[in-house]
Amino acid sequence: MKTEGGRQCHSTAGVCLKDIVGLEGVELGANGKTVSYTQFLFPTNALGVRRNTIDSTSSFSQFRNASHRSLSLGRTNSTQGSIDTGSDLGDYTEYNPNLVDDPQWPCGKHKRVLIFPSYMTTVIDYVKPSDLKKDMNETFKEKFPHIKLTLSKIRSLKREMRKLAQEECGFEEPTVAMGFVYFEKLALKGKLNKQNRKLCAGACVLLAAKIGSDIKKHEVRHLIDKLEEKFRL
Repeated sequence: MKTEGGRQCHSTAGVCLKDIVGLEGVELGANGKTVSYTQFLFPTNALGVRRNTIDSTSSFSQFRNASHRSLSLGRTNSTQGSIDTGSDLGDYTEYNPNLVDDPQWPCGKHKRVLIFPSYMTTVIDYVKPSDLKKDMNETFKEKFPHIKLTLSKIRSLKREMRKLAQEECGFEEPTVAMGFVYFEKLALKGKLNKQNRKLCAGACVLLAAKIGSDIKKHEVRHLIDKLEEKFRL
């Protein structure tokens, strides 16, 4: 049924079809077909993940090149004395929070990303936690062969650092984040191992607390006691 203006209406209630479609938030074109704006949509999250991946890869490539230059310089000047072969990552690259502890690590090869015109979704197959942990550590070792600790151990130490600093000592999140930065930089330089990992973690928390917080002398003493108790130093 059509009215005088050519608008199509339902004969039962006398409501125009155009009005119903308008209530649903749909726009009709010249031929009565819905107008699609999917060509203006793009998966922003996918672009961000790709950008982070590219940045992580380039940062690690710069780190390897810096290590090679440091080792070459050490061989050239070996007659003048021994030098520390560990490269100074901070002199060559900026800190990237997703370089060592990337949020995408836990999924690994078991994750499948599906990108559609207007949204993106992720499907993760079920896998045993032990197998997932093993695959994650193996992939981490392939990417960072110079780091002597596994990714799971690094994350475990960071959890202990956060719990001690934030929950037991009352420090704010920026102080905890600063400790994480120091700890990850030590890991990237290859300075961490099984013997000194807890000592380095405690030193990073203490350094971050003294730089990032206005703590008194007795608070420093309390923090040191907590670090000795938590990390069994």
